Amino acid sequence: MSFKKYLSITDEIAEAIKKGKPVVALESTILSHGMPYPENVEFANNVEKIVRENGAIPATTAIINGKLKVGLNKEELLLMCKADNIGKVSRRDVATYLATKQNGATTVATTMLIAEMAKIRVFATGGIGGVHRGAQQTMDISADLQELAHTNVAVIGAGCKSILDIGLTLEYLETMGVPVLGYKTDDFPAFYTTKSGFGVDYNLPDAKTTAKIMKTKWDLGLKGGILIANPIPEQYSLDFDEMEMVINQALKLADEKGIKGKETTPFLLANIKEITKGQSFASNLQLAYNNAKVASEIAVEFAKISK
Repeated sequence: MSFKKYLSITDEIAEAIKKGKPVVALESTILSHGMPYPENVEFANNVEKIVRENGAIPATTAIINGKLKVGLNKEELLLMCKADNIGKVSRRDVATYLATKQNGATTVATTMLIAEMAKIRVFATGGIGGVHRGAQQTMDISADLQELAHTNVAVIGAGCKSILDIGLTLEYLETMGVPVLGYKTDDFPAFYTTKSGFGVDYNLPDAKTTAKIMKTKWDLGLKGGILIANPIPEQYSLDFDEMEMVINQALKLADEKGIKGKETTPFLLANIKEITKGQSFASNLQLAYNNAKVASEIAVEFAKISK
């Protein structure tokens, strides 16, 4: 495969993949564009620690010096966290960043792409991108959704980001044939809150059942990913109605400032953090830690049945 010359996988992760051990992919956009320095360093180390504590090996991805990195050393992780001249790289940007040797943080879409290349089937994130509010006029739809339609990776997240149009996002996923499964829930979570008012296709009772569904889907040749919606732990969940008010306030500010495209999500999240006096940021950390834990448990079960 010609793409292999662009892949740089750490020895530990390469050995784990070769032996069929559980590996969990992690994105870097959450570090470079979703959190301030140095809090993001502590977060990155904590997430990797949680993955290891739950029996899997963490594989944080990034694009550095012309390579698709699978697993970062301390210096590379620090580079992503300091975020100096670190771009936000989605699928359309990958070839340009590699060819020009620019450094970039990987979004959900790009992390999925790299994970599939490396033969990693489980990926933990905060929440996926989706159809933005007002997309009927703007056509602002995240590339994450197309990646889920075509790339064989299970994505564990707290639903989609609540700044999005959740109903339209779910309609889009249904049209593209992407299973939306709730982890121990009938309700589709809304990132900061456990419920969005929308349901899921199936309530997953445990990690073992999740792994079986993943294996069956791909055994059948049904191409594409799976969205595993894992609610934020109840004690960290924020009030849905209050968050709607905050989100609408942030959306209005973004509109006034003419914020569009890939700058929208980081702008909104930063303003939501400010409006909630840091509450949203604290919840964001906890949901991401919880997703890493559940993803690791699923990866362990998937490794067992795939041998």
